[in-house]
Amino acid sequence: MLSPSLAQEIAGDTSAVIGFNVLITDAEGMVIGSGDSSRVGSFHEASVEVVRTQEPATHNASQAQQLRGVRPGVTLPLVAGGQAVGTVGITGTPAQVRRFGLLVKRQTEILLRESVMLRSRLLSERAAEKLLADIASYDPQVVEGDFLVFRAAELGFDLRLRRVAVAIEVTVPEGAARRRNGAPTQDVALVRTELLRTVREVFADPQDIVAGTAPGRIGVLHRCTARHRTAALVTDCRRVVDLIAAQDGMTARVGIGEPASSVGSLHDSYQDACDALRLGGSPAGEASWGTPHPKGGAGPPVHLIAELRVHQVLASVTQSARNRLVDLTTGDLRAQPDWPALRDTITAWCESGFNLVRASAALHIHRNTVVYRMNKIEQITGRPLRDHRTTMALYLACLADQLGSG
Repeated sequence: MLSPSLAQEIAGDTSAVIGFNVLITDAEGMVIGSGDSSRVGSFHEASVEVVRTQEPATHNASQAQQLRGVRPGVTLPLVAGGQAVGTVGITGTPAQVRRFGLLVKRQTEILLRESVMLRSRLLSERAAEKLLADIASYDPQVVEGDFLVFRAAELGFDLRLRRVAVAIEVTVPEGAARRRNGAPTQDVALVRTELLRTVREVFADPQDIVAGTAPGRIGVLHRCTARHRTAALVTDCRRVVDLIAAQDGMTARVGIGEPASSVGSLHDSYQDACDALRLGGSPAGEASWGTPHPKGGAGPPVHLIAELRVHQVLASVTQSARNRLVDLTTGDLRAQPDWPALRDTITAWCESGFNLVRASAALHIHRNTVVYRMNKIEQITGRPLRDHRTTMALYLACLADQLGSG
């Protein structure tokens, strides 16, 4: 529990402050830290009795001579969780050093507790990372789902509860000089702890599993309460994006999967969240959740797989098959110099429920411009856009083209 490196650091720093040599022993009386480095590794006989009784002891010069490795001074027990884990000794005449004894003991025990808490937190984080990684790569032919349920229970998580997976990607904007108080900030990998803390501020349910999955990537298995609403989850994710943006201008994007209540479905939900993150960042995913900016900019980058299922299916098709669909369905349209605008018009027309007003609002252009573009598309293709089968074929081809270009 009391590591030699920590003991040496405490002993060295404390010795320099109080002006008397401080030594620290383990529970067996071996010196593991001392302001006098020559004493490290020696046996301090007085510490054995102090550990046994958990009572301090003082030794004058004559008493110290009768004990192995002991010099005049005071020796006090270091107690953690009600158990003596070692001792701290201060060398000098008892009258001189006794006044420092309680102060040094308390300070050492505080540092010891902080070290234990930090180690426990790091171990918990690593265990959560391993659990999330195992769920992300879950294969029922390789590992039993019940085994992961058992491992999660050891960490205090019940995988049988209804959850939804969230994937968060954090990046530093290209060309952005991120600085804090005039000094360059650290990159994403180095501010990982701060990012995890930020995400946990939002996903604060004790059953929410939050862990880093890769540099710049954080995964969340969010517990769905009885009052779970998709809109509330999106609001939470937007808050995460805003909080991260406040940290040196970093940007975050979020993908959201579907609710799940088993290891297998959690695996699917997490894969869906990653797909939403990937597809939401492509041109074909621009119609994902988020209120468009009045000037045409993208809304908060929070993407639900439920709104990207068509994109997900198209992405699973081979590139050659997508190319064939695009070539045979939009060949003449793609030859037009304003093809990107025509493509966006087809996409908006379909995703607005074939409603002219909503389509023009989504594109942030006048409805007459939408009518002009639709007439042009009908003239080139020779097919009416109010024929839903024709329009849906064009829609899928437009998405396939965007996926390819993205």
